[in-house]
Amino acid sequence: MKKLEKILFGVDSILFIRKIIVMRFIVCVLLFFTSICAYSQNFVFNLPIPVTMPENNISLETDETIGLDSLMNLTALGIIDSTIIPAAALYNYVWNNQLVNPYQRRLVDMPDTVRIDFLQYCHPNRNVVTSEFGFRRGWEFHYGIDTRLRIGDSICSSFDGMVRIVQRGRNYGNYIVIRHFNGLETVYAHLSRPLVRVNQVVRAGEVIGLGGNTGRSTGPHLHYEIRYLGQPIPPRDLIDFENYAAIYRMIDLCANQFAYVKELEQVRYYVVRSGDTLSAISRRLGVSIDRLCQLNNIRRNSILRIGQRLRYT
Repeated sequence: MKKLEKILFGVDSILFIRKIIVMRFIVCVLLFFTSICAYSQNFVFNLPIPVTMPENNISLETDETIGLDSLMNLTALGIIDSTIIPAAALYNYVWNNQLVNPYQRRLVDMPDTVRIDFLQYCHPNRNVVTSEFGFRRGWEFHYGIDTRLRIGDSICSSFDGMVRIVQRGRNYGNYIVIRHFNGLETVYAHLSRPLVRVNQVVRAGEVIGLGGNTGRSTGPHLHYEIRYLGQPIPPRDLIDFENYAAIYRMIDLCANQFAYVKELEQVRYYVVRSGDTLSAISRRLGVSIDRLCQLNNIRRNSILRIGQRLRYT
């Protein structure tokens, strides 16, 4: 066979062909390992993140700074590096793509005041407020604020940041959570369609989804939350919802913003049983009927259902 090759191609031709085959093999091996490395970089979960800096610049281990445009280009290519995650040290290097609040921090007793930059704030949806932050129907606590919309209306990111969660839940429906470079996180719920992906870098004012009526919802609206270290902040402490703007350019967060947590911890409920009446419950608990009606948004002649929860503190 070798004699036949020499006759047909000559010695030089055979060596040249063999070199080409070896080179192609080496190129294939290199491409294989390159693809494995790029694929592995897509998994970012509780990674040790060196340092982050606010206002669109990230500090790397090499003391370089990467602008928001560069970060967007990197994430668009699927290149996710732990150094680009916003407010990493503040959040103890936790980057969870499933839980809205994986941090479990108690801020009602926070000793210090934290200054948050609101200069680039963009309103997510310019429409009227339909439901406020706080107790609803007496026993249910509403951790955000709702604004009216039409299905398909654009929903915008409030600040520059990185998308932490895009998923569907029973209560939230389709929702998005974004971690921002100023240390806040925002939640956008009941969307008809998210338009971003996990780990995507977004700009303030960028459209991230379309309004909808998914999840536990009685009509098309946006459920909007502002959180710090996982704990919801009363939105009206920060935002003028009638003028679609931040109240101040710089916001000082302190324990007062989380005082509602102590009220929640003191709330007690009574579960209605067969034969119960408001007057009987009032005598049993030592709480006036008027107070029960006020706390639960009911009337004296309201029909009680077995299993219904009544707040009495």
